[in-house]
Amino acid sequence: MSDELQDRAGVPVLVCDPHGPPVATEADALDLIGAAFVGAEVVAVPASRLDPAFFALGTRFAGEIMQKFVNYRLRLAIVGDISAHLAASAALRALVHESNRGGHVWFVPDLAALDDRLRATA
Repeated sequence: MSDELQDRAGVPVLVCDPHGPPVATEADALDLIGAAFVGAEVVAVPASRLDPAFFALGTRFAGEIMQKFVNYRLRLAIVGDISAHLAASAALRALVHESNRGGHVWFVPDLAALDDRLRATA
């Protein structure tokens, strides 16, 4: 599967291939943002594609990436199991909790949960 634009709960979502290139730099995130300009409102990135630095908040990588998506008015969904990262960091648990309360960046376990979030915000 390659990255593809899908209609999910009535919202155009760029669903990124789990086997695609890693997101390890700001330039990688900008590539996803550019790919979203085909009409996506949300970019769903598998957690497995994110560099481990994303989950180590001291690197500030997560904040930089999340801010890029906000600046371009795109919602970002991190999709997948991040429980190991959450168990290792209270700060990450707080970030995920606060992000999931908002409307710009969500952490969801799977695409079905993303669909539920999209329906709830419609």
